[in-house]
Amino acid sequence: MTAVVGRLLHRDPYSGAAHSRVSLETTMFEELPILPPDSILGLAAACRADPNPDKVDLTIGIYMDEAGLCPVFEAIKQAQRSLVEEEQTKAYIPPQGDPAFLDGMIELVVGSEHLAARADSVGAVQAPGGCGAVRLGAEVLKASGTGGKVWISDPSWPVHVPLITSTGLALSEYRYYDPQTHGVNFEGMIEDLGAAQHGDIVLLHGCCHNPSGADLSREQWETVASMAVEQGFTPMIDLAYQGFGEGLDADVYGLRLLLSNVSEVVIAASLSKNMGLYRERTGIAIFVGPDARTAEATVSQAKAAARRNYSMPPAHGALLAGRVLSNVRLRSSWEAELATMCERINTLRTDFQGRLESASGRDFSFVARENGMFSFLGLTVEQARRLRSERSLYMLDSSRINIASLNSDNMDRVVDAVVSVL
Repeated sequence: MTAVVGRLLHRDPYSGAAHSRVSLETTMFEELPILPPDSILGLAAACRADPNPDKVDLTIGIYMDEAGLCPVFEAIKQAQRSLVEEEQTKAYIPPQGDPAFLDGMIELVVGSEHLAARADSVGAVQAPGGCGAVRLGAEVLKASGTGGKVWISDPSWPVHVPLITSTGLALSEYRYYDPQTHGVNFEGMIEDLGAAQHGDIVLLHGCCHNPSGADLSREQWETVASMAVEQGFTPMIDLAYQGFGEGLDADVYGLRLLLSNVSEVVIAASLSKNMGLYRERTGIAIFVGPDARTAEATVSQAKAAARRNYSMPPAHGALLAGRVLSNVRLRSSWEAELATMCERINTLRTDFQGRLESASGRDFSFVARENGMFSFLGLTVEQARRLRSERSLYMLDSSRINIASLNSDNMDRVVDAVVSVL
């Protein structure tokens, strides 16, 4: 810090006389380093600044419709109109969250069958988005006193690392994606997770793995569930894309299988994608334990963590989601629109695969096999950077792209650009 000497005018509180005095002031931020931009958000900003009218942004993980817009669900529009008309206060909602939202999300994620069997052992706290839910889950795990580490997939969503390690929990990686087969390296995964012990936490993507799009099969989920039982590690599920893979229930097959076999499961769920509530930051941390006492304990710890991090939960998105999930007509509308979005993503995958193979003569069948919005195209860092500089086609250095950013207007440009660097 640099010392700065300045002359300040001081007025005597009793006589009112003004006196000049020398003050020693230290600047706190002068030597604070400037951090580089986020790897994803920085590329999106570069794309926005690109003057090329034919530029294409495949970086940000947001669902885009055929017109290139992030749509607002019709059910959300209706819920919002009724909320605006009926809302009579802007007081805080309860620290745990909106009751209709909590009940609706627990039923959506856990499922009626499992809820009937374990209702008393399920606790939940509303969180600001999926990030907040992951953080609350990690905070409660840290408070449990586990001396274990958190195992995350290689690769995984990069923000998992700071969200978890900032609580003091240690990380370890397990192999997950095989760039040669463009699928799950399950043999490497189970070999690495064979070292996970009681007290460890294994972070799994519930569906639509980010960033690879490669998901576990049902048989592979069964193997993981058996390992959790035998080795005693605790599964933590990041569920950000329920309904974007095969459907609302099919996408939580693995999660519900774990609930049937394992005594403790932590779930971080988000409605950013499947209800389009990105800017409303609407998520939930769900804790499933062996009994009612542990459910109460996890909720109390999560609320305490929320209080010291951001104090009270944001209301708007949860109030909208609660209305959609608890109203038969709105829920039916939402589910139909979500199914249409899922179908569009899968159609884009098939179309993109066909056009790439036709233009290049290479095998891109993995694109259609994957689930959700993301895919690695298998390009080198140099090729990805050439696409940005030469063709204004923006993807991550890893060649991860957002399939949902493709449309009939840009598909041919993207295919032509990709083939140009192969």
